[in-house]
Amino acid sequence: MYFAALLARTEDGWEASDTELDDVETLTDLADLAREAAVDDDTVVAFIEQEDAWFGVVRVDGEEDPRVFLSNAAAAARSSYGAMLADELLGRDEDDAADDLDSLDLDGTEDGEPESDNNVDDDDPLEAVNGSDGPPRGPLGDAALLADLGVSEKELLALDGDALSTIADSLGCTEVLEAVR
Repeated sequence: MYFAALLARTEDGWEASDTELDDVETLTDLADLAREAAVDDDTVVAFIEQEDAWFGVVRVDGEEDPRVFLSNAAAAARSSYGAMLADELLGRDEDDAADDLDSLDLDGTEDGEPESDNNVDDDDPLEAVNGSDGPPRGPLGDAALLADLGVSEKELLALDGDALSTIADSLGCTEVLEAVR
């Protein structure tokens, strides 16, 4: 189960709206949705979370490129919206994913060659997810995207559990976020 909300910064504080992600297939789609919610091209923050498994924050400031943070890229990559954000952060596109699938052989190896386990380090945080060049375990993206709004990089990286409520507390918009939750 997902929860997604948009927080638009206004002269009077923040306005929140829950959002349906059904028509969102790319980061550009999400950024466009955020820009539609913006007041006078001011900051919009999109929150996405999946049952405390991971959360994502996308910040859109006017026409600037969106800034993205994922709390746990490997967990996010297992869901459609998280995978979309992780792929964007890693510079992958849909053709890359299709190429990865095309290169798999039915015996579970790439190009028909058995893989050696000699160089596998289970503690390596950059180890591939599901044997592909997937996202790393742990955070990915711009952890400083909310620093000027009161949530430091260190604080964002330390969040777990109900992270969106903690972020909303720091932004001073808990009540408006909870109204759409």
